[in-house]
Amino acid sequence: MTETKHDPELPGLLLRTERDALIPLLRSRPDRDFEVYTCCPGWTVRHVLAHCGAALIRVIEGRFEKDVFSPEANDRDIAERAAWSNQQIVDELERGMAEAGPAIAGFGGELDGVALGEWIHAGDVREAWGLEGAYAGAGLPHALALMGPVSRSRHFDGVPLHADLDGLDEPLTLGSPSGDHPPARYIGDAPTLLRLCSGRPVIGARYELAGVGERELNLFG
Repeated sequence: MTETKHDPELPGLLLRTERDALIPLLRSRPDRDFEVYTCCPGWTVRHVLAHCGAALIRVIEGRFEKDVFSPEANDRDIAERAAWSNQQIVDELERGMAEAGPAIAGFGGELDGVALGEWIHAGDVREAWGLEGAYAGAGLPHALALMGPVSRSRHFDGVPLHADLDGLDEPLTLGSPSGDHPPARYIGDAPTLLRLCSGRPVIGARYELAGVGERELNLFG
């Protein structure tokens, strides 16, 4: 199995790659599109983007309160931006995606999940707008490379997964190998695996999963 290791430059690369794809898209859409609801319960596109920008600026500025990144903190961040224009929301997000990489790298992998979560939220936006390849695109290889280290830094430890991904020669290993738990197995495409590992809907997707339940794969649950 191929086990990806922590690369301090990877979160910044993922964020910058997604910035180059997402920001022009956001600036091309009318205000009404920001009110479309996403797969995140109760959140519109605007809410998702406000949360993403706020999280990245928090990382850049080193503001980590006791309940940082909790649902309550996320709701407060969104409420604080209620009077902002959509343009201001996008401006903050663009800055965050451009500047947060070095700050994330300084945490030795502890905050890599923030960069991966931002990329997944960008997919949530594209999916809400009915765009193809919502969880794919230029950032997909970087997101996959982050999944291994993130899975080993979170509760996924002890539930190793061997993922054979369509179109890729090398398998991806998630979680930490364990003699007490035989590796689970995933066969399918990479975007579907990313959906499973982030708790997103996979209705209609074709894949094989054995040895672990879908809910056990969620890195952000």
